[in-house]
Amino acid sequence: MKFVACLNCIDGRVQLPVISWIKQNYDIDYVDMITEPGIDKLLIEKEIAHILEKVNISINNHESSHIFITGHFDCAGNPVDSNKHKNFVSLAVDEMKKRYPTLNIVGVWVNETWEVEKIIER
Repeated sequence: MKFVACLNCIDGRVQLPVISWIKQNYDIDYVDMITEPGIDKLLIEKEIAHILEKVNISINNHESSHIFITGHFDCAGNPVDSNKHKNFVSLAVDEMKKRYPTLNIVGVWVNETWEVEKIIER
């Protein structure tokens, strides 16, 4: 069984599109979903120890090979335009890569038609 961790917004509209996209584009069986409102901004501006604890469970217990970071259109937790979201996602990818240098870190954007677009992969 192959797992990844996904740091996603709590917004239920983005869960299934992101899971489907990950499974279609990567050789993955399961997605460990870790959610917070406006997680793309949260990862670069707030204390994230509670999030990292969950990521570590995914890595240590499920041997997750990737971490995905998601931003999305119409986010109530981070109500900014798409360019700012994409910038937050890219910065969050860079920060997570520093913490987990051996893992693949992928940033994605869910647009206004609920389609997933890869922004960055490190």
